[in-house]
Amino acid sequence: FSATMPREAKKISETYMTDPAEISVGHSDVGNSKVVHQYFKVRASDRFSLLRLLIELDPDMYAVIFGRTRREVNGVAEDLRHAGHTADALHGEMSQAQRDDVMKRFRKGRIKLLVATDVAARGLDVQDLTHVVNYNLPDAPEVYVHRSGRTGRAGKEGIALSIVTGKEVRKIRDIERYSKIKFELQDVPKQDEVYRLRALRFTESVKNAKLDDKVAAYLPEVIESFDGIE
Repeated sequence: FSATMPREAKKISETYMTDPAEISVGHSDVGNSKVVHQYFKVRASDRFSLLRLLIELDPDMYAVIFGRTRREVNGVAEDLRHAGHTADALHGEMSQAQRDDVMKRFRKGRIKLLVATDVAARGLDVQDLTHVVNYNLPDAPEVYVHRSGRTGRAGKEGIALSIVTGKEVRKIRDIERYSKIKFELQDVPKQDEVYRLRALRFTESVKNAKLDDKVAAYLPEVIESFDGIE
């Protein structure tokens, strides 16, 4: 049983098995799920800057971020932590105890961003993921389908984001042909947009703040203190 069937595995079965039968659930319904597929086109050197912007634009992001190698996964997770985000890595060279510990913290929400390789994420089942982020696209379209299926489960909505370079746009087209889904090209956000949303979230937190009666008595004085602020 497998979520995907790589060409190599299929070839082995045809070579060594006698009259094998394949029973599969088609991938044609992937495009009808509630997962929105978006991609951003940047230079390779700008991948992390964009990833950081996307996370800062959506502070409630609860996501798996897929990278290619152990080194890349460790590096991205470390850079995210340095940027102030709760992130950790998951890859095949970690011990089982280490992986279990990371997954326990991720499932409990203590880690909001899990940076993982495909090997480590096989069978990963976490409820309520808001996003899947492809820091690098996989080479095989079926692997993308497997990745994006981590979000939008049980009829819920989800977002699959992909960061690509100009040369990698062909992979987007390959995935579209394979899975019958349609990607949306998004404009790369600006840092100013992050600052604007931070300001708006601050004003909302002030407006929604609940005060007890003793503190509320001084509210007119507090409001007056905001006069003249631009």
